[in-house]
Amino acid sequence: MKKILLLLTTFCLAHSTLVFAETQPVKHKHKHKHTTHNKHVSHKHKRPHRTPHTNQQGLIAGVNFPADDSIDDAESGTIPKDYVNQTSVRKEPKLYSFSAVALNAKTGEIMVSKNPNTQLPIASITKLMTAVVVLDSGVNLDEYVTITSNDVDVIKNTSSRLKVGMQFRRRDLLLLALMSSENRAAYALSSTTFKGGRSIFIRKMNEKAKDIGMNNTQFYEPTGLYHLNKSTALDLSKLVQTAYTYSKIRHDTTTKNADVMFGPRYTHRYINSDSLVRANKTQLQIEISKTGFINEAGHCLALYSIVNNKPIVMVFLNSSGKSGRIIDAITVKNYVQSMKGY
Repeated sequence: MKKILLLLTTFCLAHSTLVFAETQPVKHKHKHKHTTHNKHVSHKHKRPHRTPHTNQQGLIAGVNFPADDSIDDAESGTIPKDYVNQTSVRKEPKLYSFSAVALNAKTGEIMVSKNPNTQLPIASITKLMTAVVVLDSGVNLDEYVTITSNDVDVIKNTSSRLKVGMQFRRRDLLLLALMSSENRAAYALSSTTFKGGRSIFIRKMNEKAKDIGMNNTQFYEPTGLYHLNKSTALDLSKLVQTAYTYSKIRHDTTTKNADVMFGPRYTHRYINSDSLVRANKTQLQIEISKTGFINEAGHCLALYSIVNNKPIVMVFLNSSGKSGRIIDAITVKNYVQSMKGY
C-alpha cells in the first residue's frame, strides 16, 4: 500500500513539473512579444529631434506665440529662449504722463507714443510759441518795455516780481518767460511786439501753428494760464523742432539761472523751472526745455535732447505728480539708449 502511495505521489509531482515546463515558455514568449511590440511602436512613431523651422519673419512655423507674454513664457520654459531673443516685440516703457511722444528729430521715427493725438491743455509750453512769434517779428530785443496793469494775470491771479511801472529789455523778458516761465514777462511781450497789441499777437501764434503743421492746436493767450490753450503731444513735437532753429530759444531755455536787477540795491536770482536743466548734463543732454503746469493741464514737459548723438524730441502732457514728467524723461532716455542702432 505504501508503495502504491509513493508511486502516485511521484507521478503527480512529475506531471506538475511537465505542466509548469509547458506553460512557462508560452508565458515568457507572450511577454517577450508584447515588450518587443511596444518598443517597436514607440521607435516607429517618435519624431526626430530638430531645431524649430522659422519663416522669413523669424516666427516659428505653425506656432502662434502671444507677443505680450513671450518673455514670461520663456522664463517658465514654454518658449525657447533663442526665440525670445530673436523675435520678441520690444515693449514701450510705462509712463506717468497721460499723453507722450518721443521721436528722432532727424528721421521722424517715433520711438515712444502714448495717446499722441489727444488734445489737452498745454500750460506754459505755450511760451515756446510766444517766443517764436516775438523772434519772427523782428522787433528790437534791446528796446525797453514798461510793465503795465494790462500785463497782470487775471486768470489764475499768479504773482510776479515784475511790478507795474518797471522797465526791462525785451531780451530779458524773453529770458524770464522761457527760463522761469514768468507770466507777466510773456504778457508784456505780447502787448508790445505788434502795433495792434495782444490780439494781433494771438492771431500770429495761431497762424504760425498752422504754418508748421500744428493742426490740432489753438492759442487764446500767450502764457498758458488759460486752459483752452490746447494741443497734442505730436503737434508740440513740431513746435519743439521749430523752436530749436532759434539760437535765442535754445540759450534761454537751457540757462540754469540769472540775476535780474530791480533797482540799484535789489537783485533777484531766477532759476530754470526744469530740474533736469539744473542737474548735471550727463543725466540728460538738453538743447531745449519748457515746463508747464496748471490744474487743468497737470505737469507738462517738452524737450529737445541729444541721446547717443541722436536728436530726440520728447513731449509729456498731464503727468501725475511733480516728478512724474522728470521720471518719464529719464525713462525714455534710457529706453532709447537701450535700442539697437541708437
